[in-house]
Amino acid sequence: MTESSKPRLVGINHVAIEVGDIDEALEWYGRLFAFTLRGKGKNNAFIDMGDQFINMTLAASAQGQDVERRHIGLVVDDRSRILELAQAAGARMVDGPFLDFLDPWGNRLEIVEYANIQFTKAQNVQRGMGLALDKNEKAKSELAAKGMSEEPAQ
Repeated sequence: MTESSKPRLVGINHVAIEVGDIDEALEWYGRLFAFTLRGKGKNNAFIDMGDQFINMTLAASAQGQDVERRHIGLVVDDRSRILELAQAAGARMVDGPFLDFLDPWGNRLEIVEYANIQFTKAQNVQRGMGLALDKNEKAKSELAAKGMSEEPAQ
């Protein structure tokens, strides 16, 4: 099979994480992030992120498996308070070059700020989410170099 005949990855629709208790997980994540709950059942909950979502799934043994490699990169509009909020919520911080910590079920979260990365929310999606975010110069340059920006590559 040639590369051109394969489907291309174009984004993430949702991420599923395993938690030991749905209500506790929603309360814990609510201490760190403002979010809209899309739906909730006995064994799962869905947190909206505009055109994407997190699916929290009840799992009996959701703690600690392979925490050094598996992780979720969550994009936020401003990460200046995340460290403070994560510590106050009892997160276990992970040493390294990024802002990473573990939730109570062993899910490793890497927090990245929208301005610093190539991932881009369309203006209509931002508008629908009540956001007006922009990229820093490095991210704009990276996007331009790939032909993914309105600004020409430098």
